[in-house]
Amino acid sequence: MCEGNQTEVTHFLLLGFNGLYKYKILLFIISLFSYFVILNGNLLIIVLVSTNENLNIPMFYFLKHLALADVLTTTAIMPMMLNIIMLGMTEVPVKSCIIQVYLFYTFGFVQCFLLAIMSYDRYLAICSPMNYNSIMQPHTCLKMVLASWFLMFIFSFEIILVWQLRFCGQNVIDHFFCDFKPMIDLATSDTYPVVLFDFVFSIILVVTPFTLIILSYIRIFFTITILPSTSGWGKTFSTCGSHLTTVCIYYGTILMVYIAPSDDSSLSTNKFKSLLLIVVTPMMNPIIYSLKNHEIQRTLQQMFTRLNGYN
Repeated sequence: MCEGNQTEVTHFLLLGFNGLYKYKILLFIISLFSYFVILNGNLLIIVLVSTNENLNIPMFYFLKHLALADVLTTTAIMPMMLNIIMLGMTEVPVKSCIIQVYLFYTFGFVQCFLLAIMSYDRYLAICSPMNYNSIMQPHTCLKMVLASWFLMFIFSFEIILVWQLRFCGQNVIDHFFCDFKPMIDLATSDTYPVVLFDFVFSIILVVTPFTLIILSYIRIFFTITILPSTSGWGKTFSTCGSHLTTVCIYYGTILMVYIAPSDDSSLSTNKFKSLLLIVVTPMMNPIIYSLKNHEIQRTLQQMFTRLNGYN
């Protein structure tokens, strides 16, 4: 219960991009175009991998689920963000905010584990090629992917704790979506269990996959250093380049948004950092894999050739 003359908060007021209101049309067009590119680019990868037998290998199977996670992560934020851009500050029910936080973070955690699985796939392909086919069987790949998506249910325990928090008095969030920290800062009940859970979950669901990725690439590096010719280096980089670029962009953005010191005096800067994670990373993944992967390029060419033949 709320004390004194404080009233219980049932809605949060999201201020959005209040400093850029006179540019709202331009910002809306750019954001809508970005969302369109994210949806079409990632859905194209999903369709290509699902319908072409030459892409029926573990690496592209994991890429398909990474693209799906990108679509879901962005969709959890972008519709509300577009609405706030056009209408200005918007009231959002507390329960809707909690659900948005749950969806955004769980899909993000799924991406972390999928990237770790993809690094393990590259490790096996380069460091243990003789055992690759026997280990990366279709049922094994399916189990690893299902385990990654199962994280949604694990993270629900923390959301249950957030659901029990009380919010009284203040209800203003100077952001364009319901981010975890600004929402927790408004809670008037004890937030220690939630903060503790969040710290533990961050270690398990973010740091652990990143550590596995680092270890995989350390082993890959030491493996290629003993190769007899530089051609092996080129083949390795062509094999790992797309994934390594995606890892650098994704985790680099996470470090910038959530690990680097937050500048409370420049909330616009913090919003821009969040946009990098929500918009730029999901948009870059299809571009990276389309430009650097010969199999994807060849499949796209075949698809366009067939379409031109029908016309």
